[in-house]
Amino acid sequence: MMTATTADTIPVAATGRTSGMRRIGCAVAMLLAPWGFVVANTAYLLAIRDGGNEDTGADTLALYAAHPGLVHAAVTGGMLACLLIVPAVMGVFPLAPTSRLTLIGGSLMIAGYICYFGVLNSSIGTLALALADGPVDAMAQVVEDTQADVWGLWVFLLFVIGNLIGTLLFAIGLLRSRSVPLWAALAIMSWPPLHVIGLAFFGNEVPQVIGAVLQALGFAGCAVALLRRGMNTPSDG
Repeated sequence: MMTATTADTIPVAATGRTSGMRRIGCAVAMLLAPWGFVVANTAYLLAIRDGGNEDTGADTLALYAAHPGLVHAAVTGGMLACLLIVPAVMGVFPLAPTSRLTLIGGSLMIAGYICYFGVLNSSIGTLALALADGPVDAMAQVVEDTQADVWGLWVFLLFVIGNLIGTLLFAIGLLRSRSVPLWAALAIMSWPPLHVIGLAFFGNEVPQVIGAVLQALGFAGCAVALLRRGMNTPSDG
């Protein structure tokens, strides 16, 4: 009987430790992931402050060649954020287990940012072209042909859906479920409209940076809620 009891208690304790480590890992991802997007948007803001843009292939190459350090910072920050946003979003799901909007929106976010990782990775090749010594017109045409390739269009479209619609549904689900502080849900919800406003009415990336910072603060609120839930659940300790 003593042997059986000991054998039965070990898995329970191990499961509790694993659950606690998973919770802490997800909370850390919530604290770090959104700030990668802040870095990416801020770096891009600084890169285009003198009027640069990506309207054409030639414009893109000129922008990248003029600010390779900022492009590297934007790409690196964005790619790290895309990786960390997966455990960050998944860590929020247990806070609102009955919210379909949170599940659907969060799943779209994960899919969208996985696609965005690929989009950002392609920017490394564009940067290499921008810094290469070659015919500008030919290289610009390569950039435009790559962006116009219909076989890769779905990747960008899924990113847009996950980034805007997914985030909005995710935040609305959190708001309705009251599973995180009200301000945290509203902060995350601010990202899609500010991003759209920035694209439609501003050319300086300022609304996007503000939205990214608010989203990062919102995820920080979710991290606190997740950690507090763990402290109030003795069986998971």
